[in-house]
Amino acid sequence: MSEHKNVQIRREEEKKSNSSLVASTFIKYAAYLIIFFGIMWFLIQYVLPMFS
Repeated sequence: MSEHKNVQIRREEEKKSNSSLVASTFIKYAAYLIIFFGIMWFLIQYVLPMFS
């Protein structure tokens, strides 16, 4: 009976780690997008008007 409980606990731990992995990956790529659009906004607002 204790083996059955151990298997069930391990499955629950795997589910938590998978969802936390997805969340951390989403946060990482969201940060990349924010940085990318921030740089693009800076270039459009400040750098491109210098050339015209």
